[in-house]
Amino acid sequence: MAGTAAVFLLMPNTQAPPTQAASTVGIVFAMAVEADAFAALARETMELSAAGLVFSEGTVAGRRVAWCVAGAGAEAAQRATRLLIDGHRPRLILSAGFAGGLDPALVRGTAVSPQQSLTSTGGPPIACTATGQGSLSTAPDGPSPIGPVPIGPSSTGIQSSDLAIVSVDHVVATAAAKRALAAASGASLVDMETYAVATVAQAAGLKCVSIRVISDDSSQELPREIAALIQPQSGMRRLGAALGAIGRRPRAAVDMWRLWEHAVVDGRTLARAIETFLEGLAATPSADGRPGSSPDRP
Repeated sequence: MAGTAAVFLLMPNTQAPPTQAASTVGIVFAMAVEADAFAALARETMELSAAGLVFSEGTVAGRRVAWCVAGAGAEAAQRATRLLIDGHRPRLILSAGFAGGLDPALVRGTAVSPQQSLTSTGGPPIACTATGQGSLSTAPDGPSPIGPVPIGPSSTGIQSSDLAIVSVDHVVATAAAKRALAAASGASLVDMETYAVATVAQAAGLKCVSIRVISDDSSQELPREIAALIQPQSGMRRLGAALGAIGRRPRAAVDMWRLWEHAVVDGRTLARAIETFLEGLAATPSADGRPGSSPDRP
């Protein structure tokens, strides 16, 4: 990464070096394509390794941030969030990435900040709110916007206080499955990680915010091969899965390439949304206090 200053080895439950300032926000992505455009915005960057994961630090919109690519699913998200908190002492946790739309009003390519995190396994709802944030909107080169999507209380555009995200343990690939999940959960969008990240943040006494870009709307059918491709696996195994899918269904090559093109654009939308969020963070004592402090921890 440009401007890399140092590489440290951090093991689980170890503290960062004494000279390392606490990060304002810790961000957990699931996939590299979700994080790449955001990483390109960062300055004064460095990388840190812990338990097989790479954690990055940098400055974006005047805020010191730390982020990692955890891998898909709740288990990977929980593990990465714990390491991020232990090693970087963030004051706020952000679950960022793509999500499927359950509400027909959510257009593909729109950035959304749901205010409540749900799980399909029956756990209690977790609030995903923090004060002093800005608003998000659809990317300029994306689909037509539904208007500003506020992160905090607002009377403009979609009210994020009305939106809930439900986390599941599998890819919701069909329009029929999305309708069923919407009816069962009351959620407006779906992912696989937000609830896991929010659970760890809550246990650590930290607020959690979720920023998601709608990568597939409620009517969109995803290629059936996508579930196998997002599973945690080596690059070679993923390549093998992709080649096998193309061998069985040649049309899958076109479908997966189109998804990749959309994902790159959605990643840029996500990066701009996170940058806007960071710009809008209030300069409060809890946000700019002494290193190692957090809104809920001394």
